[in-house]
Amino acid sequence: MWQSSRAYCIASLAALCLGLMAISPATSDMADSVDMMWGNTQVLYDSSGRQMVSLSLDCWTTSAFRSKSKYLFGRFDIDIKLVPKDSAGTVTTVYMVTEGPWQYHDEIDLEFLGNTTGEPYTLHTNIYARGKGDREMQYRLWFDPTADFNTYSIIWNPHMILILVNGVPIRRMRNQMRDDTPFPLYQPMRLYASIWDADEWATQGGRIKTDWSHGPFTAFFRNYTANACVPYNRAWICGQDSGDSSWFNQELDEEGEQKLNDVNAKNKIYDYCTDPRRFPNGYPPECGSQ
Repeated sequence: MWQSSRAYCIASLAALCLGLMAISPATSDMADSVDMMWGNTQVLYDSSGRQMVSLSLDCWTTSAFRSKSKYLFGRFDIDIKLVPKDSAGTVTTVYMVTEGPWQYHDEIDLEFLGNTTGEPYTLHTNIYARGKGDREMQYRLWFDPTADFNTYSIIWNPHMILILVNGVPIRRMRNQMRDDTPFPLYQPMRLYASIWDADEWATQGGRIKTDWSHGPFTAFFRNYTANACVPYNRAWICGQDSGDSSWFNQELDEEGEQKLNDVNAKNKIYDYCTDPRRFPNGYPPECGSQ
């Protein structure tokens, strides 16, 4: 308990500390900021010369890329155009994850669950802290995410994690380490994107399988920006000496709170905090205060 409170207090004072970390500048040139990892991952250009990355899935291989840098706190934005038509069984992901021991890992997941033609995409989210996950929330997107690019964002600061879709907040997890609730606070994370087959669970609980005759399945990514802290020499307190660091102390204003409440009322289709089958003896302590 004492260690958790101490860590929280240190992070809260981080805004006063300068020079221990650099603020990574935003960039829209994908090849400068991400590494292509495996599979059919390609750098492409649209008709206006704008760079983007495509990730494709077939019955032999997945594909992925990751950020060149690791970060400790930041705002991360990326535009995605998801797999059109029959994408059942596929999952397109953007996530942040630590690279230390898995049993203590932190992770922020945005997983887009494929569907049969004409059905809405489901955005599946989860947050791990110190190896503890099982914090799933799911949302029906209120637009067609395959018709054009849409912007998906993660704000991660010492006070909260906030997930946004086209600037609209859909999920928040507050830092409640003072109440012994794990929170991603002091382990740097790297951003990854991938596409993979999960037909055992992704579409209608696995009832609809991947139809490989519709493959390869391809999603497109562009305009990745990271206004974020890049740690130096194992130092983890974030300085604010350059760049746009408004995210560091960001909280939701009244309008943001209303938008978050509206999305939760209209578009959230699953919340671990309201699932009594999983928690017959009471919900986790963070429930009801996010």
